[in-house]
Amino acid sequence: MNAGDSPDAPPLNRSTHWLTRFVLLRVLGLVYAVAFLAAARQILPLIGSQGLLPEDPYLNRVRDYLGSTAAGFARLPSLFWFWHSDAALLIAAWTGFALACAVLVGFANAPMLAVLWALYMSFVHAGQDWYGYGWETQLLETGFLGIFLCPLLDARPFPRRAPPAPIIWLFRWLIFRIMLGAGLIKLRGDRVWRDLTALYYHFETQPIPGPLSRWFHFLPRAALRAGVIFNHIAEIVAPWFVFWPQTARRVAGIVIILFQVTLILSGNLSFLNWITIVPALACLDDAFWAKVLPGPLVRQAERAAAAALPSKAMRTTGWAVAGLVALLSFQPVMNLLSAHQMMNTSFDPLDLVNTYGAFGSVGRERLNVVFEGTNDAAPNDSADWKAYPYKYLPVDLAKAPPQIAPFQPRLDWQMWFAAMGTPGQYQWTLHLVWKLLHNDPGTLSLFGGNPFPDHPPRYIRAVLYRYRFARPGNPQGLWWERDKLGLWLPALSTDNPQYRQFLAAYGWLR
Repeated sequence: MNAGDSPDAPPLNRSTHWLTRFVLLRVLGLVYAVAFLAAARQILPLIGSQGLLPEDPYLNRVRDYLGSTAAGFARLPSLFWFWHSDAALLIAAWTGFALACAVLVGFANAPMLAVLWALYMSFVHAGQDWYGYGWETQLLETGFLGIFLCPLLDARPFPRRAPPAPIIWLFRWLIFRIMLGAGLIKLRGDRVWRDLTALYYHFETQPIPGPLSRWFHFLPRAALRAGVIFNHIAEIVAPWFVFWPQTARRVAGIVIILFQVTLILSGNLSFLNWITIVPALACLDDAFWAKVLPGPLVRQAERAAAAALPSKAMRTTGWAVAGLVALLSFQPVMNLLSAHQMMNTSFDPLDLVNTYGAFGSVGRERLNVVFEGTNDAAPNDSADWKAYPYKYLPVDLAKAPPQIAPFQPRLDWQMWFAAMGTPGQYQWTLHLVWKLLHNDPGTLSLFGGNPFPDHPPRYIRAVLYRYRFARPGNPQGLWWERDKLGLWLPALSTDNPQYRQFLAAYGWLR
């Protein structure tokens, strides 16, 4: 039976988006679910009362600087201004996860999406270094638009209200800015994107490689140069066609989605590629989805479309949101046109319309900081140093990189950045060392293991290494090779008076 056989349910066409909304909201629900699950599992050792960067003193500093809690909320809107405790963090995370799962399985209305948006914004604005990534604001902007794609109360997968056309166009406007911003920052930034050599380095030096990253890294140089060309087609050429008629728009959407799938396969870039797929789905209409989705699902959408009731409120709200986005788009557009383009920047407190970009520069070598502990009396190179394994960053040379995205291990990500800087630029690493010197369970939960299970070590140091992929098929069966470059952080102990004085100044000595 074909999708349009029922006389009461005419076939869907290229001007309708019932199935588009269904698919888009399911993927959005998946991203929200993973993001809230990551928060539930990591938030306490990161910003809890005993965390590496506790939220309580942070919010207090912001309040004191701006003059009041109201001013702090206006600058960094977050529900945690009104209740910041470990219980509040966990309740918000698990509530968000539960609501996101409901959206994932097919139930969504405007209040549900609004609560998800408000809860996640609360984490982003209180999360400090741990939530300073471009995909956090990208999820907020995407989630904000998702609120107005749904009816006010009807949470069924196929409600009686059609998706508002202005919101579909706003999703296309979003994917246009995401992709073009990412493309321009590359062309304006590192020359390796212009001479087509970026992928000679990217797969090895990206934050957290995946199980296929080494295979990509050792592809023939011609294939890697072709990959950069595909990158430019997806980010520079395809975005201009997302506003065109059906065929061109579909091709643009498919190219963008295939490009994101390639990035998903080649590394662990958190949920960046997944949340980028969400607005790209708006390039595909019901006539497309009717050909690829199961027949029963298509017929449900046809019946909903046949019984649909017009909604002046949804239509008016959709145009009002479009007007708001148009006004807030001025600065992001000026940023796109600027020779001094900024990546991943918000221009309003609610992160409604932002600018995006990734990998404007590509590292030529992979640096990695490894924390090591010892119980020997003299913390020199001859001491018996034992490494703290990360969960996902390479330490063990024989361990294959796992697949973890869209989940994001936030300590691993921050340590990738820290390896390119100094302890003075990432002062929370000194707090982390203090925690390791006390076998703090929360901090240790962020690592892949504890080499001192019975009692904490006497000294902790951090060593800087250069890692590179070992060629496949090597006799030792290694995934990595490495060179020791020197100390990133000298050995520290709990009885070091200067160290204790530093920690006390930040309120970390407990």
